[in-house]
Amino acid sequence: MTKIETFVKEQANKYGKSRKSLMPILQEIVQKERFLSEEAMIAVAKELDLSTAEVYGTASFYTFLDTVPKGENIIRVCKTIACHMKGKDEIIEAIENTLNIKLGETTSDKKFSLLQANCLGWCHKGPVMLINDKVYPEITASKAIEIVEEYSNKN
Repeated sequence: MTKIETFVKEQANKYGKSRKSLMPILQEIVQKERFLSEEAMIAVAKELDLSTAEVYGTASFYTFLDTVPKGENIIRVCKTIACHMKGKDEIIEAIENTLNIKLGETTSDKKFSLLQANCLGWCHKGPVMLINDKVYPEITASKAIEIVEEYSNKN
């Protein structure tokens, strides 16, 4: 049994082996592995007796369930109309220029990935940026650059 198969089995024992266990198990895998590999999705399908298409369909539908490897720090900028009207395009452009990547890409050193999210739930404090699990409300382009540079200097 591979390491991921063992982990999936542990999660199924924790959450159960029904269809309703799919999301928590996928979230646990992403928390541990940073993305859902093909091997992990197959292991989940087998463990929960689901089709791999159903597991992949669920994984690819949700913004926070990445199915390809991402950088160590995942930057998500909210793309709702509220954040758009408050300058999210300028924030994205500033981050792209700072990291020398485009939206959807990962830096060559695998330190950052830049993505958009459908909604981060902070419309009243937009524009909003999320790095990993930390929310940055009422962000500006210059503040976004400053924050990204702080993450760059952490390691």
